[in-house]
Amino acid sequence: MPLIPVGRESWGTGSPWKLKPWNTIFKDADHGWSPLLWVFYLGFFFVDPVLNHVSSRRWTLDIAGAIVFLFLYFGLFALQNPSVFVHIGGILLLGVIFMPWNSGACTFFIFAAAMVPFCVDSKKAAVAGLLIVGGIGALEGLLLRITGFGHVDGWVLFYAALFPIIIGAGNTFFAERNRMNRQLRKAHEEVEHLAKVAERERIARDLHDVLGHTLSVITLKSELAGKLIDRDPQRAGKEIREVEEISRQALSEVRDAIRGYRARGLSAELAHAKATLETAGVSVQCDASTSLQLPAMQESVLSLAVREGVTNVVRHAQATNCRLRLEQKNGTCRLEIADDGQGFVSLEGNGLRGMRERVEMLGGTLERNNRSGTTIVITLPLKEPRVKSESSQ
Repeated sequence: MPLIPVGRESWGTGSPWKLKPWNTIFKDADHGWSPLLWVFYLGFFFVDPVLNHVSSRRWTLDIAGAIVFLFLYFGLFALQNPSVFVHIGGILLLGVIFMPWNSGACTFFIFAAAMVPFCVDSKKAAVAGLLIVGGIGALEGLLLRITGFGHVDGWVLFYAALFPIIIGAGNTFFAERNRMNRQLRKAHEEVEHLAKVAERERIARDLHDVLGHTLSVITLKSELAGKLIDRDPQRAGKEIREVEEISRQALSEVRDAIRGYRARGLSAELAHAKATLETAGVSVQCDASTSLQLPAMQESVLSLAVREGVTNVVRHAQATNCRLRLEQKNGTCRLEIADDGQGFVSLEGNGLRGMRERVEMLGGTLERNNRSGTTIVITLPLKEPRVKSESSQ
């Protein structure tokens, strides 16, 4: 007898009589097209009237009962928010009504028991439901045998009381498996969602670092060219050409950022930072080890940190001096960006917060000191990191 996965996870809320879209009814991950297959077991309901050559009136009643069953049966699959009490209870009631004169009505008890485990949320509820179905079938069968009403023998009693419990017990296992599969699907969807969110955040941080720095340089050079256009047209033209070059370079960097790569190394980033600061009129002291060998991930994070730190100096610090220091010490790499400007506010902006997230992801630390200007110190381990977000999964 049937394994009937009803697909409880697809049930919605609202009116119990609202239909699902027709193109989704048989695409459910749990049952698919199986409702059309198992409904053929309804044929056992017509064995008794065929063998006993019943009257037209009995045939009419049996066909009417079968039609009601079909509405109740397919309603569990086709309605968005079916009522378990109405549908399972209705099928069970058909069995109670028709069993006195049609022994094939035990089919309704079997259908009800087969569906119960898929219409509840736990094993305990399924067991309780099966006991109710089996108990009703047993009680009616015993009453009919005692009163002598109808033709209820031992086999009919077996199929109305015990066999539905056997079928339902087997389906309880499959229902529990379906519930576990639903939980796995939800967990998988949640993991996919979190991965998408993390990727959006990564791209947002990268674009902020790339474009924030570049647009600051473009603004700075454009303002300088505007001031020089009357006094020194040749110098102004040079600045405009550099703006064009930086714009083209920014386009390439954005493409690289989207692909997750970086075109420049840390040394090139330090050189570019020094040039940017000098263009802004900031005196630069750069003390960086040129022989320092860094893993790719650390180098990328430090490059972005230099870019973001220098951008903040140019935009906000109003500094006259800036010191960049990169050194290796006790198995770690230490980057220091210090200026003598006005310092930052206590709250972190998007750039600094993204910088801290990258550093901490690689097992490093970021410290900020706002006294006498701003000093940012980043310390990263030189060994290949095990990214925290992966290890915590």
